Order: sequence, then C-alpha cells, then structure tokens
Amino acid sequence: MTIQLSALVLLGLTLIEPTVSHVQGIDVEGGTLWVSAVDAVARTGVLSRHDLVSGRRLAAVDLQDGARYHPGGMQVDGEVVWLPVAEYRRTSSTWIQKRDKHTLKLLSQFKVPDHIGCVAVAGGFVWGGNWDAMRIYRWREDGTLIDVRDNPSGVRYQDMKYVDGTIVASGLRRRGEGAIDWLDPETLAVRRRIVTTATDRQVTYTHEGMTVRDGVLYLLPEDTPSRLFRFRLPRETPGS
Repeated sequence: MTIQLSALVLLGLTLIEPTVSHVQGIDVEGGTLWVSAVDAVARTGVLSRHDLVSGRRLAAVDLQDGARYHPGGMQVDGEVVWLPVAEYRRTSSTWIQKRDKHTLKLLSQFKVPDHIGCVAVAGGFVWGGNWDAMRIYRWREDGTLIDVRDNPSGVRYQDMKYVDGTIVASGLRRRGEGAIDWLDPETLAVRRRIVTTATDRQVTYTHEGMTVRDGVLYLLPEDTPSRLFRFRLPRETPGS
C-alpha cells in the first residue's frame, strides 16, 4: 500500500526552542520530545529533551568523543534512549550509545567500524543504517553483530523506529521527494509506504527526524527554526 502524505490530516505544528543547528533524529513519548542535532562548525553534537506542547527545551547534553560528534536517528526504549554518535564522514566509526532518557547520562556504548546514521531497538536487538542507509546492521544490545544486509528499497533512511513488529524508516528518494516505509524486520521488504514532498520552506518532510506514536506521525525536517509537524496516520497503518 502506498499513500501520499498530503492525504493525511495535519494535526498541527510546534516551533522547537531554542533553534536547533542541524536536526538528525527525534522520538516522542507522553509529553516529551527528544531531539538529536549536530553543529558541524563547532564540531559537537547535542541530545536534548523538550516539552512536546510548547517546544521548550528541558535538558541537553553535548555528544562528542574526538572525531565522533555526529548523532543520528534514535529511539526511546523503556527508560533509555539509543542513538549513534559517529564521525562526520561516510566511511568512519560510531559509538552506539544507551542513555538515560530523563538525565541523558551515558549508561553504556559499543563501537561500530562504520558511520551509523540511525538506529531502531526492540526485544534486545538494535538495527542500524549506515550513511544513506545503504546497509542495515543488526546487533545484540551488547554490540554482538548478528547480520548486515543491503537496503533493497533505495531510500536513504535518516531516522527509524521499531513499531508493532515492523521497522518504520524515513528518508529521501530523489530531489524534493521522500518516503516513510514500514519494513519487514527480517527481510527488509517494504510493507507500506507514505510518499512525501516538501514543506513550504522547500525542505523534504523526511529530510531528518521522524517517529510514530499512538497513531500520530511526527516529522522534524527543518533547521533554524525547527518545526515539528504532526499528522494523523490511517487506521490500517501499523502504529496507528
């Protein structure tokens, strides 16, 4: 099944404060929004926690370990946030970090010899897409590699989540067009797709952060200032 984002009901948008340098990933739970972002000039990454209604920042922590300061797409899982912090280049290295979702304190991490741009987690497993998601990795939470497969969709995923037995991944297809895909976690086959165009600022809706919670699709594609878009998902879509 393929539908257009324009067919979905826009529930509203929120301006995220303060302005975020370059958005990477998001997740939402209850009344809280988590955002990862990178500042290439200052060579630092940031993980922040915001009030979902007002967009006001509640807490933030810098993410940097030498050349590794580029955070990516992430997922909240129970009491923790999983996210990658990579070097800002295609063929490089990454820490896959587990942080307390309230304090943002680092709890544990494992190293990967590739640039990982987004992760999804469920049931003791971590999935991760490398630069442009050309390959999809799967590890155990201790960093043990289970498998790595080519991404058959051709979509350059920027953020992903594990939702109701599927991997929901969003990214770019071609100039001005993106997609949100519901993937089989074993085969990576696309089960459903939402095709997106661009915002009124000419930024593709799936340019960066995406999550799905309680039947709502959240997208945070833009920088300075960053606007969080909220759409109602169709009832037959997993996660709705």
